[in-house]
Amino acid sequence: MFFQKDIETMPRQEIEKLQLERLKHQVQYCMDHVKFYNERLTKAGVTADKIKTLSDIKYIPYTTKADIRDNYPFGLFAKPMKEIVRIHASSGTTGKPTVVGYTRNDLNNWSDCVARLCTAVGVNDEDVAQISFGYGLFTGALGLHYGLEKIGCAVIPISSGNTQKQAMILKDFGTSVLISTPSYAMYMSEVAHEMGISNDDLKLRIGLFGSEGCTDALRDKIEKGFGLFSTDNYGMSELMGPGVAGECEYRCGLHFAEDHFIPEIINSETGEVLPAGEKGELVITTLTKEGIPMLRYRTKDITRIHYEPCKCGRTHARMEKVQGRSDDMLKIRGVNVFPSQIESVMANLEGISPHYELILTRKNYTDYLEVRIEIIDEKLLENFSDLERLQKQSADKLKTVLGIQAKVTLVAPKSIQRYEGKAKRIIDKRNENQE
Repeated sequence: MFFQKDIETMPRQEIEKLQLERLKHQVQYCMDHVKFYNERLTKAGVTADKIKTLSDIKYIPYTTKADIRDNYPFGLFAKPMKEIVRIHASSGTTGKPTVVGYTRNDLNNWSDCVARLCTAVGVNDEDVAQISFGYGLFTGALGLHYGLEKIGCAVIPISSGNTQKQAMILKDFGTSVLISTPSYAMYMSEVAHEMGISNDDLKLRIGLFGSEGCTDALRDKIEKGFGLFSTDNYGMSELMGPGVAGECEYRCGLHFAEDHFIPEIINSETGEVLPAGEKGELVITTLTKEGIPMLRYRTKDITRIHYEPCKCGRTHARMEKVQGRSDDMLKIRGVNVFPSQIESVMANLEGISPHYELILTRKNYTDYLEVRIEIIDEKLLENFSDLERLQKQSADKLKTVLGIQAKVTLVAPKSIQRYEGKAKRIIDKRNENQE
């Protein structure tokens, strides 16, 4: 069992004392080893000596994804290449990727953080873990891989794709822990059942899902589809990868590894730091990263943080599930819309599958939203009155939640594309054929 009790149950006062020591060290480290930070901190008048309390972190300028891209590929590295033992880059971005580097010590800390979150949900050395993330520059697969091996799991590095083979391996190898995106887990369960594989044929008991948002409603569908206990974890390549935070067995928030990271919540528009418990954009400072340290990195993820100890005994801060992204937020006719809101509505409608697309168009300088949703039973397409009723019910509930009218189109089962990695839900056509 990989439970670092002295660290994970540390009293709040001791956690903050350790964070302050490490923050001062990290500021000095950045001044000494990263030209970008030396110039940024000097201009802001920030030195390690001026950090007297944790609240003084507010004087440190924010770091953004644009800063990383502007210093592509290795401009933010704090160590010479001979001390960098791993290089990863972000997935799903346009143009130049965001590149990150790891020292040997970084990899050790990373595997510790992942091993912690896996242990917190019940993974142990008797488990067989199937990693259905794509291996490569993406941090998800290798990040979970080394953390699970540290616990002592038997790891199956199958990667993503070839879903029928994935389902076969789940059954034949006795996989007990599945690692994938939530949307791919949902798709995999559909394929497995089509192949005649029932939940009784599987030994699955825990799902470690990440890389994209997962609402409680989608989680419930995955659990029903695969008969496992679904858990959420959080991370991004700029900070480390998976392992920054993760749920425990009680699923009442994702525990931060606060000995390695300082989380803050800010107002996305003003940059103002918000009080504990307020919802806003998550900002994270790395405290132990050597390869590419990050000071106050703006994640763009919307959440809130709670500092009360968890009933599992762990004392580190917990974040709520990410409720959307400030940069993925859709602004339609002056209204802020998050895809997660639409997903929560769909999950409570009978006859609706979890697969959908959001299509944005513009006419006469006005934005319109169409929600394309798969139905479960194809026979419904032949019953116009029932189809019309479900369509109206969906549109009415969306209007109540979103505050705007959206066009709802119900489509046949399996007509919306499936993805092995992050699902692409938004099709933005607003710059096409404007009238």
